[in-house]
Amino acid sequence: MKRKLYVTTSIPYVNAEPHVGYALELIQADVIARYGRLTGRAVRFQTGTDENALKNVLAAEQEGITTQELVDRNAGRFAALVQALCISADDFVRTTETRHRRGVHAFWQALQPENVVQRDYIGLYCTGCEDFYLPRDLVDGKCPEHDRPPVEVAERNYFFALPRHERWLAERLERGELDVIPSSRRNEVLSFVRGGLTEFSISRPAARMKGWGTPVPGDDSQTVYVWVDALINYVSALGFGCGDRWREWWNDDVEKVHVIGKNVWKFHAVYWPALLRSAGLPLPDKLVVHGFLTVNGRKIGKSLGNAVDPFSVIGKYGTDAVRYYLLRAVPPFGDGDFSVSRLEELYRTELANGIGNLVSRLASLCAKVGYDSPRRPPSATPPKCLANAVGAFAFDKALAGLFGIVTDVNKDIERHRPWELLKAEKTDELRPLLARWLAEVWHLAVWLEPFLPTTSAGIVERLFSGPVRAASPLFPRL
Repeated sequence: MKRKLYVTTSIPYVNAEPHVGYALELIQADVIARYGRLTGRAVRFQTGTDENALKNVLAAEQEGITTQELVDRNAGRFAALVQALCISADDFVRTTETRHRRGVHAFWQALQPENVVQRDYIGLYCTGCEDFYLPRDLVDGKCPEHDRPPVEVAERNYFFALPRHERWLAERLERGELDVIPSSRRNEVLSFVRGGLTEFSISRPAARMKGWGTPVPGDDSQTVYVWVDALINYVSALGFGCGDRWREWWNDDVEKVHVIGKNVWKFHAVYWPALLRSAGLPLPDKLVVHGFLTVNGRKIGKSLGNAVDPFSVIGKYGTDAVRYYLLRAVPPFGDGDFSVSRLEELYRTELANGIGNLVSRLASLCAKVGYDSPRRPPSATPPKCLANAVGAFAFDKALAGLFGIVTDVNKDIERHRPWELLKAEKTDELRPLLARWLAEVWHLAVWLEPFLPTTSAGIVERLFSGPVRAASPLFPRL
């Protein structure tokens, strides 16, 4: 295993405020980063916002404000969501920043000249996806994601010679040098590549973008295609285009992990590796591809009108309840429904009545017998089942394993009935039991931190930070 780990999320458009679907990706990436730090790895974790899209321009026009005003406001909301979810990001990059534009220019100029051609083009364009579609890719003549017909666009653009990289890309995918997770997605990407690649547009006319975006170096009549622009954030925020400091986190000795949604694998698993090869840069190591968060089986989306406000859900149930639901109840690689009733059920049964009740019981017992639990150093080695689950990005299984500790300790408490020992004043018999239970809960608190950081800190504060006193519950009753 490589000692250094660089974790990123995709960066969302800011044409509207964030919805709860994006919280899923942030939380998954946060678990990977936090677990890496906990196991002694040097970690950099990055997220941010994609602000150079035409849809941002159109959204600003609809509101009657400038594009800059719109992206500033909504980028602030995405940054606030990062804080609200306790996401441990080391950097938040905005693609309107000078450092990013500098990186995009440097990357464009690093592309092999034979890979870049300019020509006229007519194609079917979906503004929602910011992507061209072939007729064969449409469903009943509509964009498969946004359920509306694309518009025909005729323009003169720069194109990237993707077919030149087809065989090379297929070999990297087959060998696992570019590891797409889960394997079903890897097979999907391989099938796409083997089906034959075509040139893709890497610029848009500046006039159609209404002057917004990153200009193509040396040609102000063209703007860098938003998806090319966005992908470069993974290196621009590291300092690409300004000396060599970017190499600290983008080299073959760093494990580079992109956490992305299933609707953007084409850009990350096909376009991005080919662009990196052309620019002479190393490839990412892993693409962890999650599914969609849905409501009643339909993808949550700003344009679909079924977006759920993450701030209101966090405000009512708490950060860790939302994190727990999205990690435990939603399959890590498949689609999963977001249901308030299901969230409340898990809150009551597994958080309040499970771990919350266990911590309260132990705190109360310790306080009554005057048992002060010593503060202990973190466990250096994770349980094998946890290591295996996190290594496979099976966050639901990892949490199930950790919460098995809660079940086991609660069962042991019921078996030994400590309240009867306390009533009979048999504190000498109770103390070793408390020591055993607390040791298990300490282990739980340590390894729960990547998943539920606030809960982990709450357990330590209540049971392992000096004299134990009865305290407020971790998860108050709804």
